[in-house]
This record gives sequence, structure tokens and C-alpha cells, in this order.
Amino acid sequence: MSVSALEACATKLWFDADNLWVLLADGRQLSVPLAYFPRLLKANDEQRQAYIISGGGSGLHWESLDEDISVDGLLLGVGDRSRT
Repeated sequence: MSVSALEACATKLWFDADNLWVLLADGRQLSVPLAYFPRLLKANDEQRQAYIISGGGSGLHWESLDEDISVDGLLLGVGDRSRT
């Protein structure tokens, strides 16, 4: 059985000094450098922890940072495409 990136759902997030970590519903853990997302890189710990997992696990949202990240995009290696 093959699981596509489109079926991936986030269940938990955490951070270390350099990375955003995402736990997926199927047990995979994904690490993405914070450098891919300048708003998260510049944010303090409190701001980083104020996230919402949206769309049944398909999206990650930080209201105060105006940051939205798709889980599919993370799996495809897509970083911030804005010009901040």
C-alpha cells in the first residue's frame, strides 16, 4: 500500500534550536530547517508555540506571525515563498 503526500496529516509540532518538527498521523516525523521559514526563525518560543493544526492536519497556522504552512508543501520541500 502506498501513502501519498496528500494523505499526510500533522498531529503534533515541536521545535529545537534549528528545526520545526512535525509528527504525522502515520508515525513519521519530519524535520524542516527553520531557515525555510523566516517568520518562524525570528519568532520567540511563545510565538512558535501559538500554532493551530488546521484542515484535519493538512495545515499549520500561526495567527500572530501571519504564517501558514501546508503539510504537503513540507513533504515536497517547499519553504516560504513570500518576500518578507
